[in-house]
Amino acid sequence: MFKRNQPKNSSANQAGLAEMALKNIHDGVIITDKSGVIQFINPAAITMTECGSADKAIGLDYGLLLKLETKEGRELSDLENPLLQAMNSGQPLDSFQGCLIAGQSDKRIPIAISVLPAEGMGQNRIITFRNITKELAEEGEQTEFISTASHEMRTPVATIDGYLSLALNPQTATIDERARSYLAAAEKASKHLGKLFQDLLDVTKLDDGKVKPHFEPVEMVGLVKTISDDYIVRAKDAKLNFTFGSSDPISFGEGRQMSQVVYGFVDVNFMREILDNLIENAIKYTPAGGSIYVNVRGDGDRVLINVTDTGIGISADDLGHIFQKFYRADNSDTRTIGGTGLGLYLVKQRVEAMGGRVWAESAFGEGSTFFVSLPRITSEEYEKRMIVVRNQQLQAQQVQPQATQPAPQSAPQIPAPMAPVMTPAPTPPPAPPISPPAPPTAPTQPAPQINNNLNGVQQ
Repeated sequence: MFKRNQPKNSSANQAGLAEMALKNIHDGVIITDKSGVIQFINPAAITMTECGSADKAIGLDYGLLLKLETKEGRELSDLENPLLQAMNSGQPLDSFQGCLIAGQSDKRIPIAISVLPAEGMGQNRIITFRNITKELAEEGEQTEFISTASHEMRTPVATIDGYLSLALNPQTATIDERARSYLAAAEKASKHLGKLFQDLLDVTKLDDGKVKPHFEPVEMVGLVKTISDDYIVRAKDAKLNFTFGSSDPISFGEGRQMSQVVYGFVDVNFMREILDNLIENAIKYTPAGGSIYVNVRGDGDRVLINVTDTGIGISADDLGHIFQKFYRADNSDTRTIGGTGLGLYLVKQRVEAMGGRVWAESAFGEGSTFFVSLPRITSEEYEKRMIVVRNQQLQAQQVQPQATQPAPQSAPQIPAPMAPVMTPAPTPPPAPPISPPAPPTAPTQPAPQINNNLNGVQQ
């Protein structure tokens, strides 16, 4: 009696509705087979890629239509191209922001592009992308406001912090214990506010393009270990076990082993920020007696870094939001721990600027593991890039003395003496010739070192 009537040819009707929806949405949609050959393209994708018509696009490799650059206009290598990585691996890609190079006009269109493997459809890939020009303009206005406000507010906060420090100093002020506890709480809040403003500035500098990654070839195991070693004492003070393990050692027989050597092309300062935030979070959210483990290894054409802890963990509801700006998990354990809600957003921002991906695996009460995956380069590619670096160093060494060498000086002009009123000025004697001083011998400049400064944020 209450059975719902099924319309005839419902499958055909649903297919028709789906096709109508794809033809009328503003997002570009391209469906390819496993090898990347285009099977379907909707009108929005035809317009953005300027391929002319669906007939001209179907049967082509997707890479002929979807040519990408970074938001800053930098060409993406195969190792850095997240679209290529997702298509080759069959893994999903979630809203990578870059620029699409339109075919006919060669203009750049800011887009957010995603890839979703289609299960049960012969391992097809569904590529969606949308024009984000308007979104970026709005974000730019917000970023400029946040940056200006944060910069202006740092000065009064620093002044407050300074006066509180003076009030708490026994050599400059005498206060009772109750007042000291009040001022200590105010100083803690002031420092937290200062950290918030600094994090806001760090985030907005990359958002508005004021900070761009400075790539250099690096041996990743040594770099990660150097940064991690800075936290050994802090972990010990927090009564935590801290372990660094490179990758699984390679056996050479007779008991000899060697750790794997893994090369990357990264921004060293960005790596410092990423690991600082992840390791500090692990220390902050792991109770005394727990453990923290940092590891790095080669995983095919990727460098895989993980920071694992035995801390309070992250609930399933929070796990999908932790990399959003200002997001903090809200539970009884996290409310007592300070934070700005920007650290993991900054991590995601820095990782993606280097062509990488970051994610977390966790369960509430069972600890967390944060993974950072970055493009890996071969030893041959590392040597080639190092040759480029050395050549740049030699050029800088040769140009620098010439730039600082003083130019020969010509004989100075001697001004005529001032004459009194109504008295003719005497003829000045001829200026004796002055020989130009011999240019000083330029001191030998030491060869500049590769930028391995691991401290501070690149401005």
